[in-house]
Amino acid sequence: MHFKGRTVFAFVMLTMIASVLVTLTIADQMINPDQHSAPALTASASDDGEQFGLKEDELTKLNAVLELIETKYYQKVDRHELLDGAVSGMMSSLDDPYSVYMEKDVAQHFSESIEGSFTGIGAEVTLENGKIVVVSPIKGSPAERSGLLAKDVLLSVNGAKLDGLNLQDAVAKIRGPKGTKAKIQVQRAGFSDPIQLVLIRDDIDVETVYGKLRKDGTGVIEIRQFSLHTAERFKQELAKLEEQGMKGLVLDVRNNPGGVLPVVVDIAQSFLDKGATVVQVEDREGKREKTLSKGESKTYPIAVLMNNGSASASEILAGALQESAGAKLVGETSFGKGTVQVSYNKALGDGSLLKMTIAKWLTPKGNWIHENGIKPDIAIEPPDLYKVARLALEETLKPDTLGEQVRSVQIMLHGLGYEPKREDGYYGLETVEAVKKFQAEHSLPTTGQVDKLTGEALEAAVIKWIQDEKNDTQLHEAIKAVSRK
Repeated sequence: MHFKGRTVFAFVMLTMIASVLVTLTIADQMINPDQHSAPALTASASDDGEQFGLKEDELTKLNAVLELIETKYYQKVDRHELLDGAVSGMMSSLDDPYSVYMEKDVAQHFSESIEGSFTGIGAEVTLENGKIVVVSPIKGSPAERSGLLAKDVLLSVNGAKLDGLNLQDAVAKIRGPKGTKAKIQVQRAGFSDPIQLVLIRDDIDVETVYGKLRKDGTGVIEIRQFSLHTAERFKQELAKLEEQGMKGLVLDVRNNPGGVLPVVVDIAQSFLDKGATVVQVEDREGKREKTLSKGESKTYPIAVLMNNGSASASEILAGALQESAGAKLVGETSFGKGTVQVSYNKALGDGSLLKMTIAKWLTPKGNWIHENGIKPDIAIEPPDLYKVARLALEETLKPDTLGEQVRSVQIMLHGLGYEPKREDGYYGLETVEAVKKFQAEHSLPTTGQVDKLTGEALEAAVIKWIQDEKNDTQLHEAIKAVSRK
């Protein structure tokens, strides 16, 4: 199969680059650009006589509208913008967030994202029911550092509302040069009021594979996304761990939004017997094509660590290893993206690109996980500190007040070992004492109020806590699963 695949979501890379861009993000296949060099304006027919392309009356109608706009509209318009709008309208009518049209500049960013070169906030987004929803933040990115989470709904950026915009226009609002600030308002499940996050756009780490061998003999390989060179890097890390005597392996695909399908197939084959099914692709007619492994299984136990931000290609890997290699899935239910996109650029002839859903993918046993995700064999939620909303203090938080910011402070204090006694958002006496204790231990004025300085110190302590592997309960559970086997 030669699909190049898109991401339904779109990497908010290149400054969220275009969620619409990131094709890499989801189970997809390597694009083999179509062979046409220019768009066909005449109708064509299939072998059975079915006609495709515009009929004469349809072409007449479109030309009439174009002429009326150009000659009668109250102000001059850009002809190229009209054509782009017409194509975008056709794609929008499909009501499929993964089928999108990208204008030339956006298409260029998309191609760069496939190569693994990103600048932006480092998150992938999709369009659900007219709302911009986060698929996953990229590890080490501004999005992750700010506390952006999978399933967050983005409401506005720097005051500009995103509700009702198409994916491309929404991403355009978020895009911007490295070093610039993006104030993003977020709606998060479990919070009654919107959360405000402040991100500084930056270069996104292009390395996609990180491996290490623990003292207990367990190898851990983290795959952050499936870009063009990920399989090569993965095999290097795997060989290194095996040479060091690895006894078991944990594959960490948490917050991995997906990528290029042939790449994940190549990686999955490293653990599947020759002839075992890696993935199935089903077309519009219901015909299925199986991709079979050319590799061989391993003798050591394997676990796949995933969460709500594990999407597309990550889900293909999890499903293949669970059903065809007996691996254990640990963590949270995955995102649930089970369709395949192909990118077409040469047919359009002007540097723009069309990404369109052409099939759905199924696990080796024929399960379609779209919108449902894959459930783990061993379910374990991360500690609250991993999901707490970051602070965006515009004024000092004081006793006897109520709000989501206070609630975040309480969750942070509790997770760090200071006991505010409550996490309901009310700034009572117990919270005051917990704040004072934190301030005293961090050489801050012990006012019992959370000003900007205290807020920054509190967030820094949370980030340090999260980065300490000993607090990663999901990873520890995955290691236990491997050790038990």
